[in-house]
Amino acid sequence: MIPKYFFFTKGVGKHKEQLQSFELALRDAGIQMCNLVSVSSIVPPGCELITREKGLKMIHPGEITFVVIARNATNEPHRLVASSVGVAIPSGKNQYGYLSEHHSFGQTDETAGDYAEDLAATMLATTMGIQFDPETAWDERKQLFKTTGLIIKTANTTQSAAGDKNGLWTTTVAAAVLVPAENKKE
Repeated sequence: MIPKYFFFTKGVGKHKEQLQSFELALRDAGIQMCNLVSVSSIVPPGCELITREKGLKMIHPGEITFVVIARNATNEPHRLVASSVGVAIPSGKNQYGYLSEHHSFGQTDETAGDYAEDLAATMLATTMGIQFDPETAWDERKQLFKTTGLIIKTANTTQSAAGDKNGLWTTTVAAAVLVPAENKKE
């Protein structure tokens, strides 16, 4: 099975039990009804990024669903947690892209998202032989990667949340959901 589509989703959940807070985060993301299988970080050649709304219509309850998922949790009041998935898509139609997952404490959506996006782009750039200084800022590398014409799109989805003030478990999830062509609804 080679996925033809993928979409981003994210969510947050809070509960006295850690597992239940994870379930609530999956519900918030809209993917709680699937049997999620975590996979590594490859976007197949020609795999199309679609909207969350379109993607959620293409998955079915009980289905084995492949995801690249980032997950983080805390029960410390006010502690900031973040989960992020980044993507880098090459310009070549026959080339594969990369997804990355990042789980952090103390980072905002923007910081965690940039980091995940940078990870994916860096993995892709190194496979394509793009020369760059890894110590330069992400904004500079992003411009370099795009000006080569070899990487046409980078993006991320990120969910952060502050730990519940009363110590409930707070869980964040961010995911890229991979969908096979046979799931497409006309």
